[in-house]
Amino acid sequence: MAELSTIARPYAEALFGVASADGAALDTWASLVAEMAQAAQHPEMRQVLSDPHLDAGGRVDLLRSVLKSPVNDEAVNFLTLLAQNDRLVLLPEIAKQFMQLKNRHEGSADACIETAFELTEAQVAELVGGLEKKFDVKLKPDVRVDPSLIGGVRVTVGDQVLDTSVRAQLDRMRDTLVAN
Repeated sequence: MAELSTIARPYAEALFGVASADGAALDTWASLVAEMAQAAQHPEMRQVLSDPHLDAGGRVDLLRSVLKSPVNDEAVNFLTLLAQNDRLVLLPEIAKQFMQLKNRHEGSADACIETAFELTEAQVAELVGGLEKKFDVKLKPDVRVDPSLIGGVRVTVGDQVLDTSVRAQLDRMRDTLVAN
């Protein structure tokens, strides 16, 4: 079976095309898609959405009923298409890819910054400034504390990882010693 990301890509690209042409803010679409994905990945909702006794219209109506954001006609058409093709379970992956397309369009990227210790806002700003020069893109940081790193930081931007943590250095030293 094909990877979920491969199956979700054309849906995410089509939705991004509609959102871009809509004239409404991409942020509005992004929050709606994120909300749909959050609802669709709830275990009970996943079970109901995959129930073969519920038709496509019923699945769309059920999903719309749990959303707080208003759902425009284009979004209803999108959900209907997904429901007819039994692809509503792809909503979390579609949302992820939609956000990547939105970030690329805006010239930005999400950055997961893991540190061994809590950073001040000034430290985060300085770190992000250096990382933006390195990655040549505007970063939206998500800072997390992971004491297992011992020291340093691990930064993930898209599929690129910059790991300067003490844990990574110790792992490299161990690998070098074992290899000899």
